[in-house]
Amino acid sequence: MSSSSSSSLPSTKLPVKPIPGDYGPHFFGPIRDRLAYFYNEGRDKFFANRIQKYQSTVFKTNMPPGPPIASCSYVICLPDAISFSVLFDASKVEKRDVLDGTFLPSLAYTGGHRVCAYLDPSEPKHTSLKSFFLSTLAARHHKLIPFFQIDLSELFNELEAQISTKKEAYFNTLSDTMSFNYVFRLFCNKNPSETKIGSQGPKLVDKWLLFQLAPLGSLGLSPKILGYFEDILLRTFSFPFFLVKSDYKKLYDVFYEFGSSVLDEAQNEFGIERDEACHNLIFLAGFNAYGGMKVRFPGLIKWVALAGQTLHQRLADEIRAVIKAEGGVTLSALNKMVLAKSVVYEYLRIDPPVPFQYGKAKVDLVVESHDVAFEIKKGEMIFGYQPFATKDPKIFVNPEEFVADRFVGEEGEKLLKYVYWSNERETEDSTADNKACAGKNLVVLLCRVLLVELFLRYDTFQVEAGTFMFAPSVTFKSLTKASSST
Repeated sequence: MSSSSSSSLPSTKLPVKPIPGDYGPHFFGPIRDRLAYFYNEGRDKFFANRIQKYQSTVFKTNMPPGPPIASCSYVICLPDAISFSVLFDASKVEKRDVLDGTFLPSLAYTGGHRVCAYLDPSEPKHTSLKSFFLSTLAARHHKLIPFFQIDLSELFNELEAQISTKKEAYFNTLSDTMSFNYVFRLFCNKNPSETKIGSQGPKLVDKWLLFQLAPLGSLGLSPKILGYFEDILLRTFSFPFFLVKSDYKKLYDVFYEFGSSVLDEAQNEFGIERDEACHNLIFLAGFNAYGGMKVRFPGLIKWVALAGQTLHQRLADEIRAVIKAEGGVTLSALNKMVLAKSVVYEYLRIDPPVPFQYGKAKVDLVVESHDVAFEIKKGEMIFGYQPFATKDPKIFVNPEEFVADRFVGEEGEKLLKYVYWSNERETEDSTADNKACAGKNLVVLLCRVLLVELFLRYDTFQVEAGTFMFAPSVTFKSLTKASSST
């Protein structure tokens, strides 16, 4: 380590260099960078251009939304697989109030509570809330697959009907409805159509999510002048909660009424006040679960569709053979579908549903990339750009290519430790002591069930894919019914 380095810092065998980059002038530097990020360069080019400019995968920059919404937009960016992993180390990095990066939406959106997602594992309440989530999911393990199969069947029926009449079907809307219905029934044991929110659940949650996350998004408007107008609209002031207050109250009322058994457990087993438990349940169900599915299911369909008919045939053959041998869609059967498992991991690698991870350095620390080390000071914000970390060319061969069987076999399985989509390595479990997604295993399971049910029913399909705000946009153009059945 260089002689200027603090003796209290851990040693490294790599050369220690200053972190390149700059934040620019106060106020104007952050605005310069966010205009480049959203409109002048675009997200991926924004990071790629700086890696090229500084000849470094670790550098200083600003991240949106910047002023006046965020008082400080300074981050140290880690877009490679090695440096990124420091964000999983709870002894070095604090995750307090950094879910959305450099700003925190009004707590009015969560009933005045700092919900579990905003807590650092060192905070006592994190342990009780995360334990409550894990317990709630574990208690419903027997419902996870059957409930999802019911909702998938309804989705496929509607897809077929729309393609028959309209010659196409917009998957995202149907997927959102399926996802909300599944999540609500899982936690509340009730079809939302039988409650006072009826079929409005997805719209209520979408609006609640949008108003919190709007400063981080863009419609990708063109020409640039329209983008600059959008920037002023979305990033001058945070959207006030009162605009969605009545919508959120409807969600709160139905979760409070029909999620009573879950709230009983939170109160009696984990000592969580009922009101706080309900707001956390809404966040778990609406932001984490439904919000995640809103991105993950269209994303998976997009990548599998683009991979083409050869992969479709391979998946159909594997899935149908295993289901025939096992006698049904069981956990045992799913675990034997090595190609289907690999396809899900490859999707989560090439297009991680949550592209950003943030944390503040708890101590002065040294972060190593592949061949250089850097000192980060206590209190500095660390930002990991996940799509580059999980497409690190020094880890993955042909990283920009969707390789369906990348994770098949012993060598393929060794790469799973570099799949970071869940705020943790894929090889690590979610516990009350870390920030890994509580539904980490559930996400992988449901993605695999989606593939299974899709290829039990169809031989192949075609879609038109795009992007809208935070999610892939998928329109089905054709579905070819299965030529053989199990």
